[in-house]
Amino acid sequence: MDFELNEDQQTIRTAVAELAGKFDDHYWMTKDQNHEFPTEFYNAFAQGGWLGITTPEEYGGHGFGITEASILLEEVAASGAGMNGASSMHMSIFGMHPVIVHGSEELKARTLPRIVTGDLHVCFGVTEPGAGLDTTKVTTFAKREGDHYVVSGRKVWISKALESEKVLLLTRTTKFEDAARKTDGLTLFLTDLDRSKVDIRPIPKMGRNAVSSNELFIDGLEVPVEDRVGEEGKGFRYILDGLNPERCLIAAEALGMGRAALRTAVRYGNEREVFGRPIGKNQGIQFPLADSLARLDAAELMLRKATWLYDNGKPCGREANTAKYLCADAGFDAADRALQTHGGMGYSEEYHVARYFREARLTRIAPISQEMVLNYLGEHVLGLPRSY
Repeated sequence: MDFELNEDQQTIRTAVAELAGKFDDHYWMTKDQNHEFPTEFYNAFAQGGWLGITTPEEYGGHGFGITEASILLEEVAASGAGMNGASSMHMSIFGMHPVIVHGSEELKARTLPRIVTGDLHVCFGVTEPGAGLDTTKVTTFAKREGDHYVVSGRKVWISKALESEKVLLLTRTTKFEDAARKTDGLTLFLTDLDRSKVDIRPIPKMGRNAVSSNELFIDGLEVPVEDRVGEEGKGFRYILDGLNPERCLIAAEALGMGRAALRTAVRYGNEREVFGRPIGKNQGIQFPLADSLARLDAAELMLRKATWLYDNGKPCGREANTAKYLCADAGFDAADRALQTHGGMGYSEEYHVARYFREARLTRIAPISQEMVLNYLGEHVLGLPRSY
């Protein structure tokens, strides 16, 4: 086994760290507190060509794999940008995977080059208030009327909807009760987010406030047939194609968050003196941080295995889910311990670990909860009965 990054991967890591490092903790604190999208950061990465890291070369991208994308997003998060920075570009870097694989040539030609340049913001419209993780129960409906569909329904937790021109939208074209199988009758579109037909309402939330999360109320949105991704009724299968890579990328972001928190805690442990000695001398401080280092390093190995399997066309459901589970826990624990290391000052915004804590907590919920990962491993790996 070779645990070394290749030359391209090391170049990506170094260049991304350098670029992301130009945006300091104060920048992210200000953006988060003002609920302001990090436009300067996003534009810098777009101008550097990083948004097209997984987009095929024929559409202006670099055509790299999920391993390279995970390195990019890990370094973004580790810079202190956290989930605010990663979420600003996550959808551009990989969210278009269903379109790349299943979209028509015409649809790809008019959207992917704009994704690469950063000109086109897209949000991902799947989750609904009444469906949650049970995607087959979505009720947003697209009715075919000649050369277009008319869509009505409601979506929730849609990141970047305020900034987005288009939405990758999962709908039903056959009602759940009329479908032969519960996964049939779901259709995917990449279409304009017409504000006259879509009411977007931001959701007040605990953290990651530089990138909005929103409710969408859709009433009579007209969608041309040309905006359909693949065949009608096959949308659920198209969405499934991207689940394992998405888990890997969220794992990478959680890993980066943990690295940022640990770095901040170590610096404070060396600098802060109490009773005439640096607090990092105390095993009550040192041991938890050392334990977090070990857990982050172990989680990284599982992540690297998962992305290698995916990029080499091998089954990786077990590894991708495990990587997400381990990285999310390790990243959050590191953020929690960083906050504890700072004591009362950790609860302030001055040292930024409170922001790390809030953002790291998100990775244990999204895009899938830790409990649902355990459901998957219990049923599909251990062979235990389905528990839900």
